[in-house]
Amino acid sequence: MSGRNVYRRSRAVVASALAFTAAAVGLWTGLGGSTTAHAAAGVPTPDHVVVVVFENHAYSQVIGSSSAPYINSLRTGGANLTSSYAETHPSQPNYYALFSGSTQGVTDDSCVTPGFSSAANLASEVIAAGRTWASYNETLPSQGSTTCSSGNYAQKHNPWFGFSNVPTSSAKTFTQFPTDYTTLPQVSFVVPNLCSDMHDCSVSTGDTWLKNKLGAYATWAKTHNSLLVVTFDEDNRLSGNKIPTVFYGQQVTAGSTSSTTYNHYDLLRTLEDSQGLSTHAGNAASGKDITGIWTS
Repeated sequence: MSGRNVYRRSRAVVASALAFTAAAVGLWTGLGGSTTAHAAAGVPTPDHVVVVVFENHAYSQVIGSSSAPYINSLRTGGANLTSSYAETHPSQPNYYALFSGSTQGVTDDSCVTPGFSSAANLASEVIAAGRTWASYNETLPSQGSTTCSSGNYAQKHNPWFGFSNVPTSSAKTFTQFPTDYTTLPQVSFVVPNLCSDMHDCSVSTGDTWLKNKLGAYATWAKTHNSLLVVTFDEDNRLSGNKIPTVFYGQQVTAGSTSSTTYNHYDLLRTLEDSQGLSTHAGNAASGKDITGIWTS
């Protein structure tokens, strides 16, 4: 911090150093209960970020497909990562990788013991920084329910339940997704159920679900300094784990693409840096920010 190694030359110099230090701390802790975050250079600072995760489809099954007209409209109106990759198979370890920078030792789709890990993750970092977080989980029986499965709901697609440092109450049902988007948390994940996420149902079903459920948010984000990210947990095991990842929002350059190779850890780091977080979870610490798609 400034002033720590400043020699006592005069009271004026010391006072100036202390004032500078207080101002710097104020930027991060916030004044009057609010918090101001500053993103890493090259990454914008959206007011709201919503990340939607779909299931088990390769890049070529979605991008350019007539079965996914809405996702492709987001691609042309936003940004497309042409070399985006998942980490592993099956599904669940990828969700943990995207959320916490590590698979946390998870190797299959079996239900986990709630709160089994205390490792850092996106939600714990956001909360620690005084910012706001929530997940919206379609067909979750009730807010905060840690049940293994219920109808088309599956815990394996909801990694936040695996962490003791993420309040279970922050896991909401999708019916709680607000219609007044100004009330959204600064960072949130949306997880469709096993049909809507293309796992058990078609690409067309998932694409239509996205348009119907989050199309209005996407339109709003374009003029309200906010961001929608659409990605997938893994491919169909036939394409080297290359997945679709699309960005859409006011600070995304329309029609832009990036051929840089990115993975779940890079996306996590980008989300962390968009919030001005001072730490990075797991392998996100050695990841890289997604660049070349932003308006500034």
